[in-house]
Amino acid sequence: MDKTYIVKGKEVTEQWFVVDAAGQTLGRVATRVAAALKGKNRPEYTPGLSLGDHIIIVNAEKIVVTGKRLDSKKYYRVSGYPGGIKSETLRRVLDTHPERALASAVKGMLPHNRFGRALLRNLKVYAGPEHPHTAQQPKPLPV
Repeated sequence: MDKTYIVKGKEVTEQWFVVDAAGQTLGRVATRVAAALKGKNRPEYTPGLSLGDHIIIVNAEKIVVTGKRLDSKKYYRVSGYPGGIKSETLRRVLDTHPERALASAVKGMLPHNRFGRALLRNLKVYAGPEHPHTAQQPKPLPV
């Protein structure tokens, strides 16, 4: 009888990947990044265990959105006070803070519990081509 190998927390090796989002579709980048954050691109994938992958997304301001989503998709936030709900369209979010739109898309594809919140801490999104993580020597994320 074969036994299933389950990776232990001490055996995890931390890896850094960089993704260039210039000219790519928002949802396609988000699905690739969410799967990599969960560790599904590694042979030792174990559900419910963070494999230590860090993802850096650059050029978030050059992301492409198809269809009518720029004007129909809305992002909401609530201040906590009565009548304190604010909404803005995807077009406005991409103009002001493009990294928020990409981070929100990835967040929606991760588990909605404390494990998903822990995975989201390994995501770094930058609007331009520069990032401060060159010391970690990130590799391009394999497709």
